[in-house]
Amino acid sequence: MAYQNPYAAYKETGVKTASGGKLIVMLYEEAVRQLELAESLFTDGEKLAPAGIEKLNKCIVKTQEIITELEVSLDMDKGGEIAQNLLSLYTFFNQELMQANISHDKTKLGSVRKMLSDLLGAWRTAAETTSASGQQRQNIDISL
Repeated sequence: MAYQNPYAAYKETGVKTASGGKLIVMLYEEAVRQLELAESLFTDGEKLAPAGIEKLNKCIVKTQEIITELEVSLDMDKGGEIAQNLLSLYTFFNQELMQANISHDKTKLGSVRKMLSDLLGAWRTAAETTSASGQQRQNIDISL
């Protein structure tokens, strides 16, 4: 079966073979990218051209979909207080993004993007640490 878009096939394979931690990192990266794109639609600081309203909406809705996916992936039983805190943050992010979409508020977009970027950094570290410890265990198993 030939793929129409080789990049899309490559990306799909990357998603299908990624670890859980890597998938979360990928979701955060896309959420941050969407908000950066949304912020770039504003001209002269805080002004949004009428032609950019639909694009802004698409970026915000895509980000909200990603945040909702992160929300439903939380394991509240195993995650304990951390999962509860993340759930609260995700709820806050979606509320802020809804308000930003309605009022075309670049400041709210920037605030959510900054917090998501901070969380992205933490998830990258966690995913790398988990991956490295798994690799060490795999090396040990092989040598036995």
